[in-house]
Amino acid sequence: MLDERAKTLLKALVERYIADGQPVGSRTLSRACGLELSPATIRNVMADLEDLGLIASPHTSAGRIPTARGYRLFVDTMLTAQPLHLTQPPQLEPQLQHEQPQRVIAHAAQLLSSLSSFVGVVTAPRKPSVFHHIEFMRLSERRVLVILVAPDGDVQNRVIFTAQDYTQSQLIEASNYLTAHYAGLTIEEVRERLKTEVDALRGEIAALMQAAVQAGSEAMADSQEQVVISGERNLLTVQDFSSDMSSLRKLFDLFEHKTQLMRLLEVSSRAEGVRIYIGGESMVVPFEELSVVSAPYEVDGQVVGTLGVIGPTRMAYDRMIQIVDITSRLVSNALSQK
Repeated sequence: MLDERAKTLLKALVERYIADGQPVGSRTLSRACGLELSPATIRNVMADLEDLGLIASPHTSAGRIPTARGYRLFVDTMLTAQPLHLTQPPQLEPQLQHEQPQRVIAHAAQLLSSLSSFVGVVTAPRKPSVFHHIEFMRLSERRVLVILVAPDGDVQNRVIFTAQDYTQSQLIEASNYLTAHYAGLTIEEVRERLKTEVDALRGEIAALMQAAVQAGSEAMADSQEQVVISGERNLLTVQDFSSDMSSLRKLFDLFEHKTQLMRLLEVSSRAEGVRIYIGGESMVVPFEELSVVSAPYEVDGQVVGTLGVIGPTRMAYDRMIQIVDITSRLVSNALSQK
């Protein structure tokens, strides 16, 4: 536990370091904190904060900088963000008007990046893999093309390999049966029903349906870009990264492969409101010099994705919280319009 004096000094140190990026010395801290304290007292308190792992001393300076643990304490107990309302500056609204969902997502990533000067990330909406119509087309012996048509007209194709050869008339019969009995269900619902109904189906239809479900799951998973990223090049100008090519390479590798980002944003989508991951504490994006501020967004009251800002641990967290929160609301509104 920190006393009020230590909290005041830590808050002043973090805010000063976020503002100018230079290690903070006792003399600077004395002016910034507004307390009538001697330089010796401030040095003693800073030594205590360093012992607690909240600040650290770079090798090249007598000043101190916050650690990830110090940022976390600052964000959790000392940060005051103003409540947000949807009466935002008018220039934000036109960029996120209702149109094609993918364009809304792309605009949201660009908006997050431009407002934060860091990296904007948005996961595409998770839409249920419902099919309206299914067709099978014989390509060659034991090679069949599965055509899945969604209610919105989206078409997904997949080639499957079957255990036996089918004539085109058999495939048409199977297509008619499956469309009549399973149209309108999601792939997941069909999979569950098949577990109980497979014994009652004719062998060839059961086998084709199981293959179609698997093909449908893969096709729907591949049909949309899972993470939209904007502004990666902004990190090239960030002081904290620009002098460390090793860190930059790791960061760009993260953006290239996206798997770790997907896992982190998936966790964020299960939380309410804005979440902040500082340094390597997420255990998903293990970079000590990186922070993620994220929030879920909704369509008609249901969470369908996550968006956020990725930048250095030395970021203005109060401003990033506002940027992420309002963008989440704008995206939710745009995608929920009928």
